[in-house]
Amino acid sequence: MRILLADDHAIMLDALKALLMEVDGIDVVGTALTGLEAFELTLRLRPDLVVMDISMPDLNGVDAARRIIREVPGTKVLCLSAHSDRESVISMLKAGAAGYVVKWSAAKELLRAIERIRCNQTYVSPEISGVVVEALQSGTYDLPADLLTDRERQVLQLVAEGKTSKEIASLLEIAPPTVETHRRAIMNKLELRSIAELTKYAIRRHLTSVDK
Repeated sequence: MRILLADDHAIMLDALKALLMEVDGIDVVGTALTGLEAFELTLRLRPDLVVMDISMPDLNGVDAARRIIREVPGTKVLCLSAHSDRESVISMLKAGAAGYVVKWSAAKELLRAIERIRCNQTYVSPEISGVVVEALQSGTYDLPADLLTDRERQVLQLVAEGKTSKEIASLLEIAPPTVETHRRAIMNKLELRSIAELTKYAIRRHLTSVDK
């Protein structure tokens, strides 16, 4: 099984790579430190599986997963994250991820998840299975971020990472006034009133990290 690893911490990437390279039948074909890099490497390398965190710079794990699954149908995504809150778990699963493993789990659980996914099954850590069951039972799958378009989510993350409208426009290859239009739409949809509130929202939803 060809696997791409994506995490914003190089030490974590090295540890994961060392673990997986010892397993027969697994080949780590690449590593990425940002969500955008993970997406671009997936397009080029076409791995069977991308193991990815949810809090990633430039492009968060949810949106990266959504792009990968949409544009590289043969590749599956497994989220490996320290976050176990309802919105993080449901967001990744709604994006199409085949599994969600919490980082504090034993290494054997990650390997179990990979094996399940290899067999076309879904895997969720036992610690967070209650979150999924609760969402299924209540029928409350809709999340605030679902109101946003793909482009609006991109702009939200980049604003939260401290980039100016000019910088965002350059990164996304759009005009600065268009960035402002997206920002106003985001604030209206999420009922937020300032850049500070946008930033707090993105951090709470793990679209970016405090240390970015």
